[in-house]
Amino acid sequence: MTVSLSDIDLSNISFWERPMAEREEAFALLRAQPAPMRFTEPDISFALPGTGYYALVRHADIVEASRNPEIFSSARGATAVHDLSPEFGEYFGSMINMDDPRHARLRRIVSRAFTPRMIGAFEADVRAEATRIVDDLIAKGPGCDFVTEVATRLPLKIICDMMGIGAEHYQTVFDASNVILSGGDPEFIEDISRAAELLLSAGQCLQDLVVSLAAKGGGPLITSLTSADIDGEKLTVRELGSFFILLVVAGNETTRNAISHGLKLFTDNPEQRALLLDDLEGRLPGAVEEIIRLASPVAWMRRTLTRDHEMNGHLYRKGDKVLLYYWAANRDETVFTDPLRFDIRRAGGPHVAFGGPGPHFCLGAHLARREISVMFRELFTRLPHIRSVGEPVRLRSSFINGIKHLECDF
Repeated sequence: MTVSLSDIDLSNISFWERPMAEREEAFALLRAQPAPMRFTEPDISFALPGTGYYALVRHADIVEASRNPEIFSSARGATAVHDLSPEFGEYFGSMINMDDPRHARLRRIVSRAFTPRMIGAFEADVRAEATRIVDDLIAKGPGCDFVTEVATRLPLKIICDMMGIGAEHYQTVFDASNVILSGGDPEFIEDISRAAELLLSAGQCLQDLVVSLAAKGGGPLITSLTSADIDGEKLTVRELGSFFILLVVAGNETTRNAISHGLKLFTDNPEQRALLLDDLEGRLPGAVEEIIRLASPVAWMRRTLTRDHEMNGHLYRKGDKVLLYYWAANRDETVFTDPLRFDIRRAGGPHVAFGGPGPHFCLGAHLARREISVMFRELFTRLPHIRSVGEPVRLRSSFINGIKHLECDF
């Protein structure tokens, strides 16, 4: 062991700069403890000090918490350790930070655009865009950045098309998404003292965009949102904006990271690439699930206890915060045999990369699976030997398991 419990501070950004092997070892050590460890909250200049949180790292704990949203609430915030201030709630207080029944009513509106049937209607567009991406990649030649030239482009284009966002706004959406999910990474927030200002500015930018799109009609998703009727009321500008921010950020950031991780995994495991190429159509669905399991692009979500509750022998008190570490649960030795091994023929394990079972399971899971499948089918059909070169440049974040840059060769 190269990591001890005293070395582990999940609230210190330096922990997330450690080599991936050390992080995996640290979470294995946390899973082996008799009870979840408690950590102080990270020191953020624009947030009030909190009371700390428990790190849930076992698969069983995360599944149970996800199935009991009336106890493990999202209403005080799911995407930040600290409670959201009113100014941040203006842009980031979407349905992901709500409980039922309001969450359920809002989710029903948006879910109409994410049914398998609706996603299937975009199949031709997804395939055409994947073809264009590989065409451009071949024209540019090896040595380019796989993240910007491949992984970013497909999910960004598709979610923007669904929203009715024109190509002239792609860079705006891309840049704002990077700031919102930057975790303070200096590539996107050079001056950490301006973090709050830049986050709010990115939120305002996207809200202004959706208001302007709504005035012009927008795409199918914008139309669904602007025409929605909830308990006799229309969505407010604030609600529309926070919906839009959630969908465009989640709709492109997480899938692009899964695609980037996928290339790295196939590069490091050539025998798995050979297996896939031997039966591309038969093994691609399993490969996609295994990529998503190991990538776990969203590392955690937060919940807050609404009452005292005992779970797996530990008593949580009303008001306690817990972070559900999906990334750690997807490496749980009690659920996945040899969990660090990339195995595209792994028996269909219940990974929680899209969240645990319950009302907050990822709305875009069908779309993400479709995009990852189409992208790797196109890549491995036309460039079967494409590989990553060197180590990825990782996002310095505890929340998103992101890859910023990854050179490729073919």
